Amino acid sequence: MPKARYHYNIMLRPEPEGGFTAIVPALPGCVTYGRTLAEARKMAKDAISGYIASLKKHKEPVPTADETLVASLDLEYSH
Repeated sequence: MPKARYHYNIMLRPEPEGGFTAIVPALPGCVTYGRTLAEARKMAKDAISGYIASLKKHKEPVPTADETLVASLDLEYSH
């Protein structure tokens, strides 16, 4: 059986107490944490794999990030 390849964008957010939260925007609720950037990336990979396995087990479609646009915004506002 051939393997499917998926591409997902992840957001890595530093936390005030240390470490990083990893968020996968294309997979609602797919959030994890690591003490270092490397650990957060590894944990995100594990979380994505588990998320996809659960979707397949329940015969649900697997979303991809192919249609997702990543952008950033700068805002100015008065205090």
